[in-house]
Amino acid sequence: MFSILLVLLVVVAILMTGLILLQKSEGSGMSGSSAASMFGGVLTGSAAGNFLTKTTAILATVFFVLCALLSLVVAKTDIAGTHQSGLRNELTAEEQAAQPLQSTPVTTETEPASVDKK
Repeated sequence: MFSILLVLLVVVAILMTGLILLQKSEGSGMSGSSAASMFGGVLTGSAAGNFLTKTTAILATVFFVLCALLSLVVAKTDIAGTHQSGLRNELTAEEQAAQPLQSTPVTTETEPASVDKK
């Protein structure tokens, strides 16, 4: 489940990036030159702006929903906690080895102060 959602998230992110680059900016951007030639003149003028804007909004919504689903899947399956890196394992092993052995304190037997000597 995690892998499928992650692949979908990457595909949506790539599509959204492409659509954002195609949109018309203040300097005309890539929309003026490439959008008309790529789509055969179908997406020219205001139709291109409306289509690209709506599609970007839909993809952005799908992107955020996928992010939320991924976080729920990770929280429920605890993927992050079960797969520790080798470096983390080595560090914890070194920390445990570096800790000195805890010895019990040596106590000397002394007379209690409350004993009366007669």
